[in-house]
Amino acid sequence: MSAYDILIVGAGIAGAGLAAALPPGLRVALVEAEDAPGYHATGRSAAFWHETLGGPHVRALTRASHAELLAGGHLTPRISLDVAEAEHVPLLDALAAQFADSDIVMDRLDAAAVRAIVPLARPLLVAGLAERDGADIDVAGVHQAALGKAKRNGVELIARARVDAIARHQGGWRATASGRDYEAAIIVDAAGAWADPVAQMAGVPPLGIVPLRRTMVQVRVTGGTVPADLPLVLDVAGRYYFRPEGENRMWLCPHDETPVEPHDVAPEDIDVARAIDQFERVTDWRVAAVERKWAGLRSFAPDRLPAIGFDAREPGFFWLAGQGGYGIQTAPAASRLAAALLTGEAHGLAGVEPARYDPARFAAI
Repeated sequence: MSAYDILIVGAGIAGAGLAAALPPGLRVALVEAEDAPGYHATGRSAAFWHETLGGPHVRALTRASHAELLAGGHLTPRISLDVAEAEHVPLLDALAAQFADSDIVMDRLDAAAVRAIVPLARPLLVAGLAERDGADIDVAGVHQAALGKAKRNGVELIARARVDAIARHQGGWRATASGRDYEAAIIVDAAGAWADPVAQMAGVPPLGIVPLRRTMVQVRVTGGTVPADLPLVLDVAGRYYFRPEGENRMWLCPHDETPVEPHDVAPEDIDVARAIDQFERVTDWRVAAVERKWAGLRSFAPDRLPAIGFDAREPGFFWLAGQGGYGIQTAPAASRLAAALLTGEAHGLAGVEPARYDPARFAAI
């Protein structure tokens, strides 16, 4: 029997980030079901940081994470560009208005200006909104840095240990994973798409966290050179996005969010076809070959904000889940907030209000 102060279920970016943020001296175990951490959502991220993603309350965590991501060398500048067809210009106006009083550097572009930075954009893209401070994220680098720091702090990483039972034991918890028992004063549910099932295993009511399948496709294109500094291009109506990925290659996404049971998801052919169709509809690049296709799980709570904090009904059960598509870009701040709530220390994160993410907001569910 192994005993810990804190047992973290899930070693993706949420669990690994928290393990790194906790102070040395605590007995912490990081339990991962797969052979290696980051197999599911973390390892299948679209790998981009942009401040407007997710609205103002997600933005607070995104902003508070920027300095650490930058200092770690994990960000490479790239513009993100929301584009609109004629009927969707009001959506572009609404997006600009939402952040009009912020210090985010955003430029409104007409059709000619859109084509100046997306040279093969078709004329049906009549307007754009460029967010100048976006960046590519080295997702693997962020994750490995967190795992490395956790290891140096004495955290025990236990892979190939799928939790299949959690029960109360002597005022704390006993978890069984792949035939081995672990005791801990606190259980942290950082299980991503499996967050609600892990909670239910412990007798904790679920929060309503839903896994949503998201498809990505890497293609080789013809018709013209793909500029190295091509923006991340997003449809303001939410039907697609695409970004460059090396010479004459693109990552395409049909912006799908298909509710599924948590499992090792694979892309559906219809979603791959939709991604290609939307890309070829709005640009003059043509897809010569599909080189890779994959899918991941984005997990959202009902209000699409993360759940970070102790469960309101079950002492010693802590939620770190529901990060949706924002988990990588918010990981440093979310990890520091979670560590502060677990240890009773001040979080020191400017603009971050813990009550926004408190799971107690779902207590009536």
